[in-house]
Formats: sequence, structure tokens, C-alpha cells
Amino acid sequence: MTDTPRPPLAPACRSLPEYVRHWAETTPDRRAFTFVDHPAAHPRGVHRTLTWRRLDLRMQALAARLAEEAEPGARVALLCPQGTHYVTAFLAALAARMVAVPLYPPGLPGQGDRLTAVLADARPAVVVTTSDVLDEVREFCADGAVTVVAADLVPDAAAGDRRPVAPHDTAVAYLQYTSGSTRTPAGVEITHANVVANAHQALTAYVADGAPVTCVGWLPLYHDMGLVLSVAAPVSRGALSVLMDPVAFLHEPARWLRLLSAHPHAVSAAPNFAYDYCASAVTEGQKAELRLDRITALINGSEPVRPGTADAFQAAFADRGLVPETHCPSYGLAEATVFVSAARPWEPLRRFALDRDALAAGKALPARADDPAAVLLAGCGAPAGQQVRIVDPASRTALPEGEVGEIWVRGPNVGRGYRDQDRLTRRVFDAELTDPPSGTRPGTATGTGPGDKTGPGAGRAASPAADARGSGGWLRSGDLGTVLDGQLIVTGRLKDLIVVDGRNHYPQDVEATVQEAHPAVRRDRLAAFAVPGPEGERAAVVAEHARTTDPAGIDVPALVRTVRAAVSARHGLRLADVVLVPPGAVPRTSSGKVSRTLARERYLAGAYAKGTGAETKTGTGTGAAG
Repeated sequence: MTDTPRPPLAPACRSLPEYVRHWAETTPDRRAFTFVDHPAAHPRGVHRTLTWRRLDLRMQALAARLAEEAEPGARVALLCPQGTHYVTAFLAALAARMVAVPLYPPGLPGQGDRLTAVLADARPAVVVTTSDVLDEVREFCADGAVTVVAADLVPDAAAGDRRPVAPHDTAVAYLQYTSGSTRTPAGVEITHANVVANAHQALTAYVADGAPVTCVGWLPLYHDMGLVLSVAAPVSRGALSVLMDPVAFLHEPARWLRLLSAHPHAVSAAPNFAYDYCASAVTEGQKAELRLDRITALINGSEPVRPGTADAFQAAFADRGLVPETHCPSYGLAEATVFVSAARPWEPLRRFALDRDALAAGKALPARADDPAAVLLAGCGAPAGQQVRIVDPASRTALPEGEVGEIWVRGPNVGRGYRDQDRLTRRVFDAELTDPPSGTRPGTATGTGPGDKTGPGAGRAASPAADARGSGGWLRSGDLGTVLDGQLIVTGRLKDLIVVDGRNHYPQDVEATVQEAHPAVRRDRLAAFAVPGPEGERAAVVAEHARTTDPAGIDVPALVRTVRAAVSARHGLRLADVVLVPPGAVPRTSSGKVSRTLARERYLAGAYAKGTGAETKTGTGTGAAG
């Protein structure tokens, strides 16, 4: 296996399988994918690598096997463990002109019901897995009329002299099921053109033209960010992708940092909690062996992105050569394939201190960073080859810079819609802007396409004449945000807003206050949400206690008083209930984010123990009143 300093220039292919074939023909012995396994006997990991020639052969062999079982356009569910077999299964489904459905094997904690619901919705003709979980997958799929294929048991000879037919770029490549918490699955139809465009957009945002890059990741490949950054982007660039299992990261976060150290020009992504986790859990002995000065970009694509997290991560690893400008807050969503807006790695992180009360009222007004009433938010940069507008969700009018509204997106990466949900597709994907009020300056940020330049000044707020009126086809994100100084700032989810006595409260803001109020509250494992009361909405919090804290030693009434006092002082909000639950009791989505919607449903259904901090007279639900 050989690696040159950088791959040849990539052609303009219409699909990922075409890129694989190109690299197999032009750089056959170059490394394509390396999976680093971490069995107990090998603390440094076992590396398993596919060259581009080998990847192409395995892709074609499995594609031929799939073609024996189903017609083009059929759905192929991927129930593979993390690894190179997952990559080949995904690419093989695309090469067979079928529709991949990236999922996970049965047994993922807390996700069994979701897996069942998604399979029922997708109705795959074929399920692809691997031999080590084949029996488990067959048992799980026993009630459905579906063929189960083990990717690693398909021989190379199955490829034969197969002459692949390139899929049309407007055809659906895969279904990305959103990681949200609603009981009804929603599969976003991502076309071949969408994923190729978004791969180029991401590379343009994070990597200078022609510069070498290695994608290093532990995010699950069934997640939109993991799939695009660890598969689509490196395939379109001809770059090496180094993968590891999410569980291996959670067991020892230093493993991720070692891979970043070992691969110069690394680009990687992780949610906000992962950076906090590394800063607190990596030991001094583990730090000593790291070299982090050659990292190109560390993407933080979670909600919310906290400036304090970047500061803590930088402070923890500055002496290992980490450059502050590598930290890149970003914004995206599955409906836009994934990437929408990104801070560029060669620019300092932009911080915004905003007045809390004004923000709740829909205005982004500056405040002193040391003001207790300030909300500190990170700028998520400029759009990556697409357009972004901040819109009043009621009037559908583009808002001026500095006002908070719904984030709308338009670009070649926006998916076709939701599978078999025409009404929802029209509402979410086909929104139209109305004329803005006379004399206003829309709060906009723009990008000109996959190859747009991203140097200083790129993506600045557009003039009122620059597409002040949309021509239809805008994607409604459901996220709230604003634009300041050309930076997109994400403030929260529209559906998650807590409205009490006519005032808006962002749940992640309340959650941040709660977890800082008492050491027994587990960080990033709590949910704040609205509950019904006799006189309108009230607010409640369900929080896990820290794993390191003995629940028998927690003075719960004192904890509740402390939390209530902190929330009242900072937000002017009286919590109707505070419920402390064991670790793992607060539900999360398949991507690891806390599911406020499902937590609220469980709370109202009485799934949690009686809340010590409940105001029983409010009747805020059986979980509170008992």
C-alpha cells in the first residue's frame, strides 16, 4: 500500500460509486479506508485497511449479489457494525442503483423500538449485515419477508465481469432517517447529486483547495455527519478515511486523539459533549504521547455549541500543539444532507455575548460577556455553498440582521423530501418567502456553490437586492437563529421553546443553568420542557444524577431548592417540577442528543418516579403529582 502526499485532482463524478471506480483505476494501491478495532488484547488498536482497488472489488461483488435479490430502486437496510463492511455495503447499494438505508444492528441500547419502526417504514427488500451478528439480525428480521445478506461472506468472484451502470444523479441514493424523537420515523430522500454536492461543500469549508486531508472519525456511520464526513467526503476527494467505533471512544477518549496525532492534516467531527469529555477524562500520561499541531479542523456540530467547551478543550491540549483556530463550530441537519454552515479553520472562533431577555423576545442585542444575564454563543460561520435566510415563521418574511427567526436553507444539497410523506414534504421543503417590509435588510448569509471561495469576507450578509425574495423551494429547518456580522448563530429549536407567562425560554439555556447549579446533576444528560398547568404552560426539568455520585447520599430536596433558585435568579422562571433520575433514564436520539420531546412524553405518562420538587397543586402530569 502506498500513499502520495496528496491524491490527483478529483474528476466531476455524479455519484460516489463512480468516484470509487475512478480512484481504483488511477491510484489502486492507495489506502482508502482504515478501521481501527480496539479488542481488549490490543490497547493501541488493530488496523484493517482497504485500498481503492480492494474497495472497488468488494463494492462490485456485493452490488452484484444485491442485484440477484432486488430490482433497482429497492431499499437496502444496512444493519452492519461500524467498520469497512459498513462502507462497502453502503457503496454497493448505491452501485446497484438501489436505495441504502443506513441503520445499525439490533441491540443498540435504547434504539430497538426505533429500529423496528424505521424498518417498517422503509420496507427494505434486502438487509445487509456481517457474519458476526448474522444470527441476531436474522432473528430480529424473522417476521418480515426480507433477504439477509452477510457482506463479508460474499466472495470476490461474485463481481465477475460486471459492468456497472452509473445511477442518475437525481435518483435517490439513500434514506437518512432523522434522529428526532417523534414516534413516526421520517426518512429524508437524499439523491446522488445531494450527497456529492454536500461532500464538496464540506471539503471546501474545512480544507484549502488542493491541500492534503485525512478524515478521522468515530461518529456512527448511520448518522448523517458520520456518513458524509467519513464516507462521502473522502470518497469524492480520494482521501484516506480512518474509522473507529463510537463505543471505543466512549470507553477511552484518548483513542480518538491518538488517531488525530497519527494522521497529519486530519479533519474530524464530534458533538459538543465529546470535547468536554476529552478535556476532563484524558489523563496527563495519555496527553504526553499526543501531537495535535497538525490537525486541520475539529468540527463541533452539536446543539448548542458552547464557546466554553472550545476554551476548555484548548486549555487541556494547548501544550500538545493544538491550534485554537482548528475548532470549527458548524450547523447542519439531515434534510440538507448534513452540512449547512461552518466556521473556517483558519479563522478565530467568533463569540457572541447576547442579552438573555432580548434574545427571548427575538432580538440579538449585545451584552457584556461577564454579565450574568448574558448568553454566550458561538458563531457557526458562513454557509457552505448554499443560501441561508432568517425568517419569521408566521409571516414567512425574511428578517433583518440581528433578529431571531427560523433558519431557512436552499442549495443543491437539500434533499428531495420525506419518503411517502407528501404533505410534510410540501410544508418543510417547499416553503416560499414573502416580500420583506420596505426598507429592511434581511438577515442573510450566502454561499455561491460547492466551489465557493471561503477566505476573508466570504459569506457576508447579502444586500437587500441579493435574493431578498425567494423563488420557492426553501427548506424550513425548525431551528431558531440569527445572523450577526455574517455569522450564523443558532439559538435553539422552534418546537422546544418553553413559553411561560408570555416569555420565551430556550431549554438548553435552562439546562445549562441547572447542570451548573449542583455537582450531582450529570452534564448534558437532562431535559427542560413545557408541561400543561391549570393557568397555562409551566416548566419542568428531568435530570440524571452523575454516575460518580451515590444516589443515597444526595440531599434531593436541597438539590431541588438550589436548582430552582438558580433558574429563578438567572431566567426569572419558576420550575414546576425538578425530577432526579438514574443515569440512562433521560432518553436520547440515535445520534446521542437528549430527546426533550420523548422525555416530556414519558414525564406526562408517569414513567418517572414522583418528583421531589413537584408542585402537586399544578397538576403538571403524573410524573410530578404522583
